[in-house]
Amino acid sequence: MSLGELDGTAARAATQIVLLLDGSPADFSAIPVVPGVSEFDRAVYDVTSGIPRGATLTYGAVAARLGRPRAAQAVGRALGRNPVPIIVPCHRVLGGGREVGGFSAPGGPSTKEKILAIERVAGFGEPTLF
Repeated sequence: MSLGELDGTAARAATQIVLLLDGSPADFSAIPVVPGVSEFDRAVYDVTSGIPRGATLTYGAVAARLGRPRAAQAVGRALGRNPVPIIVPCHRVLGGGREVGGFSAPGGPSTKEKILAIERVAGFGEPTLF
């Protein structure tokens, strides 16, 4: 199936995913999150969707923004249930010491690191001194 064969929301999402993976700016704000997620998960996805390209937050920082500073592990579980990775950019959420953590998309943490490198997040995909 080509992008031209997709309709509506699916076509917009696919176009934006291709842009992101090509290293171009992508905007997922018009792509709705799949209905049927819990209120907490939706709140986590809303905060995560607000993380701009090239930036990251920790699980703890997402929890703090939700007003639940001790809920970092719950944030991680919610992101593990993310039904639309990349569209809800859970790859932009890292552990407290910049640990990559998990990633629910195929390829797991390795894929997360590759996407962060494409988005030019400092410390991912760039040559190091040693």
